[in-house]
Amino acid sequence: QVQLVESGGGLVQAGGSLRLSCAAAGRTFSSYAMGWFRQAPGKEREFVAAITWSGGTTYYADSVKGRFTISRGNAKNTVYLQMNSLKPEDTAVYYCAASIDRTPNRPGWDGSYNYWGQGTQVTVSS
Repeated sequence: QVQLVESGGGLVQAGGSLRLSCAAAGRTFSSYAMGWFRQAPGKEREFVAAITWSGGTTYYADSVKGRFTISRGNAKNTVYLQMNSLKPEDTAVYYCAASIDRTPNRPGWDGSYNYWGQGTQVTVSS
């Protein structure tokens, strides 16, 4: 079992930055691929970014490419999402997820992930 706890959400003006963190409880964190998803009100959950177990490969949704950066600190059992140049359309609840597959074939599919956090709210004002 892996427990995931997100933090770092909040209210920010358009053009600003936030860094989300996801702390994982579990000794095998370094063997999991990790992902970030988000869900805006009235919309389906969507993929944001993912990173393989080693951190060697990252994946991004087109909507955030060039603005968001996913990284991981295996020594700290934490994965991060640095979000720059935020837009009002980035407003959503952001979820961290863990996959027991070190390199998922479909990193952008939520079905590839086995464990989920409770989410953290990000609100971007115009």
